[in-house]
Amino acid sequence: MTKTIRIAQPRIAFDDPHACTDANDVLTVFGALFDALVRRGRDGAYEPALATSWTVSDDARVYTFALRRGVRFHDGEPCDAQAVRYCLLRMARPDMGATLGAPGVYSQYLKGMEVEVLDEAGIRVTLAHPIADLFDILAYGHIVSPRAVEAAGDDLVRRAVGTGPYRLVVCEPDVRIEAVANPDHFDGPPAHDRIVWIKGETGASRVAMLEAGDADIANGLDPVAARRLAAADFTVREFLAPTAIIYMFNASRGPLADPRLRLALNLAIDRDALVPRVLKGAGSPLHGFISPVHYGADRSAPPFAQDRDEARRLIAEAGHGGGLTLDVYCPTRLPDEAQALTAEVEAQLADLGIRFRIHLEADRTHYANQVRLKNIHDLCVFDSSPMSAFRVLHEKIDSRVKGAWWEGYANPQVERLLDEGRRTVDPAAREAVYRRCYRLLQQDPPWLFLYNHHRTIGLAGHHAGWTMRADGVLDVRRLPL
Repeated sequence: MTKTIRIAQPRIAFDDPHACTDANDVLTVFGALFDALVRRGRDGAYEPALATSWTVSDDARVYTFALRRGVRFHDGEPCDAQAVRYCLLRMARPDMGATLGAPGVYSQYLKGMEVEVLDEAGIRVTLAHPIADLFDILAYGHIVSPRAVEAAGDDLVRRAVGTGPYRLVVCEPDVRIEAVANPDHFDGPPAHDRIVWIKGETGASRVAMLEAGDADIANGLDPVAARRLAAADFTVREFLAPTAIIYMFNASRGPLADPRLRLALNLAIDRDALVPRVLKGAGSPLHGFISPVHYGADRSAPPFAQDRDEARRLIAEAGHGGGLTLDVYCPTRLPDEAQALTAEVEAQLADLGIRFRIHLEADRTHYANQVRLKNIHDLCVFDSSPMSAFRVLHEKIDSRVKGAWWEGYANPQVERLLDEGRRTVDPAAREAVYRRCYRLLQQDPPWLFLYNHHRTIGLAGHHAGWTMRADGVLDVRRLPL
């Protein structure tokens, strides 16, 4: 072990380890403190963590895990099959897994699950329904000390007792989080004796923290300010964030219940112009329901080519050739450029007779609740975040589920494919199923597909071979320093 690593990031926040979150600043801390049964590798595939091996039944309902022996939590308690069972059942509770006002995110998948302890190092999970993509969920099933959870009550810091390579010692929300090395971790002692996460208010200020030597790593950098780092003794990496920036259409009522109009808007938009105008170039056009780095994305599918004539024809065919005003629900943050994006999209649609009536919302939690309650007017700005084709389809597309973020869309062909994907254990065959979904959802889009952000991270020193993990979360286990 060599030194303390200081990581500057936009927020210093903490949460329950079984909360559903896509916040990278929380997930990088969780990745240091906790282990799950499986973990996402650098290439996006899953690899052993607390489970050393597993078998999956042909119907994708029964998962049997062999666990590592001799692992202990940071409080000295054994991490055995009983502890794993406790955590999986806690994760499955309908009051857990809340995200932006939507509780029970994991419960919708794990409800009715049975977890059988086979011996101290073996468990069997039997699901109520087939889920061949269960690891998309279990990778966030952080295993925590049952004793600590029961004793902590509502104290999130006292609850944060895992088996990970680092142990939490300081948590000052909005100031800093500090963790020290766990020398007994099953992967061996981590490379550094201490990690400190510190807050940098802006992307430019985080660049300055790197330059001044006040941080060793800084995430979420201002890309323009970061350019000067590349010429100095720093490593700068730009990567594609998998979160899809979209407009969700109200497909249950109103004009966007008509698939012709939904397709017309996708054909009308110039995504290549949106990226420089709204993001100053820090993004890539999005042409499907998931990002190109997602398992199941069809990278060979043709991108949306702007076709204003066909868009105009479809708008007229849908009965709106004389013009149409759409009511747009728009947050003031998450994504932070939502207002600028809405202004640019409206400008692009103006000559087709499409106008926007904008309803702004400053309270992002209230905004999310309104989306969950289907109160989005005609369309709303949204960020679709799960790093899972299956979860996106289940939570946002499947009309039979009517999930928290479903807005009235229905496509029986896609739903039949989703059912096929649920029970297809072979990864290559299952990916082919999701690629078919990808193309169908291009032809009959549930949303207005826009772009993925590019994010920038900087590290002190030169590290030629280092890359970010596919999900865009900084993995402190694989730091090059």
